[in-house]
Amino acid sequence: MFKGFDADALSFMQGIRKNNNKQWFEENKKTYIDKVYHPMKELCKELFVPFAEDATMMAKAGRIYRDEFFPPYLKYREEMWIIIKHEAFHWNRTPSLFFELSGDGATFGLKIPKPEAGVMELFRQKLIQSPDYFLSLVKILEEDFGITVGGDEYKRAKPGAFEGAERFFKKKGLTFYVTVKSKRELYSRKILEHTAMVFDALFPLNEFFHELVGEYEVHKAKQLIESTTEPQPEMPKAPANDFMW
Repeated sequence: MFKGFDADALSFMQGIRKNNNKQWFEENKKTYIDKVYHPMKELCKELFVPFAEDATMMAKAGRIYRDEFFPPYLKYREEMWIIIKHEAFHWNRTPSLFFELSGDGATFGLKIPKPEAGVMELFRQKLIQSPDYFLSLVKILEEDFGITVGGDEYKRAKPGAFEGAERFFKKKGLTFYVTVKSKRELYSRKILEHTAMVFDALFPLNEFFHELVGEYEVHKAKQLIESTTEPQPEMPKAPANDFMW
């Protein structure tokens, strides 16, 4: 059962940021296993409970070791993470509920960091056509749950922006998040309870973007089929007055 993190966990995460090398890690590996890795696995397991009955959902707690997407100067992750999402091949193009632990504390929420440009174009079209659901949901999330809206931005806003939605016409990707630095919360089950509450509030938004990505994928597949279908040769027609002698 998840009981919270402790000072050693945050100290380790601060240390790996400053000493991202094998020697320091090996000297502190037991702290990583006991204070970071196992608690993150336990937290992941409990956070996934409300979503476990949906066969399309998955949860994963990441490991600290380097992978192919790391910058060449890093040997280990400097943030530990959990994701809960609908299964997808390109995880960073689809919405994910996430939890990240770093030396500064915890950040958690919903993100779709690198969606295809067509998904964001479809999102903007939906926003123009029917803005009320999305904007009212974001307003509740910001006012009632203290959620911040972030994400990479274009240099110039895309066309179609209107009052109250301007910021969303600048976004390349989207993140809705809360950051907690309180040791009192991090060192107890309160961080689990807070994260679970935010995940529950964000899930309608997760489904909104999940359906949006699905709609775009269907549209893209239809375009591909149409572009690869060879036109059938047109058969010559007999004259209207043609007959056999």
